Amino acid sequence: MRWFVRFLFKALFGLLALSLLLVLAFKFVPVPVTATMVMDGNGITKDWTSLRNIDRNMVRAVIAAEDGKFCTHDGFDREAIEKAMRENAQGGRIRGGSTISQQTAKNVFLWQGGGYFRKGLEAYFTLLIEQVWGKRRIMEVYLNVAETGIGTYGVEAGAERYFNKSAASLNPTEAARMAAALPLPKERSVVNPRGWLRGHGNTIAARIGVVGRDGLDACVYD
Repeated sequence: MRWFVRFLFKALFGLLALSLLLVLAFKFVPVPVTATMVMDGNGITKDWTSLRNIDRNMVRAVIAAEDGKFCTHDGFDREAIEKAMRENAQGGRIRGGSTISQQTAKNVFLWQGGGYFRKGLEAYFTLLIEQVWGKRRIMEVYLNVAETGIGTYGVEAGAERYFNKSAASLNPTEAARMAAALPLPKERSVVNPRGWLRGHGNTIAARIGVVGRDGLDACVYD
């Protein structure tokens, strides 16, 4: 029994050490590939680009669409989590309470899907990247690994695919349409959105100005 306990302890210590090394490494080097990319049967099109080469409209668009409290929370939006729990208890459709930090942790280190075990790991990695990377790096990684279309990852590859231009040249409407499609990039049209999706994109485009006015992206550009 003792050898088994020692084995478990060493295995746990090894996994913790590996997770810390990966988080430290990805603070400075591009993330080469993620589990989602590897399991994508449509191939992988990506083009890692520095945050300084991504138009600020894109940063503001994802904050407006995904996580308005990005610069002020510690990785978790507790109000959104509590709302999701209430809706779940009432049998309603849960509208995700995950922050950009949580999504980044999941995309880089884990796999898609639910379950308490994966959620626990997600929380662990979220705490790590908030402490080690900081907000600017989290945003940079998120915008480079997020799925932006069928077999397409990152906003640079997405901008080239949909608008034949670099992410450095996105205007507010283009950035908003990409942000509107992010939750379901395989199903939502970026170039010709219609109905609710078009209206959602227009709402995000309007909120881009609010993000700038209220400094909700200040932590990314401090």
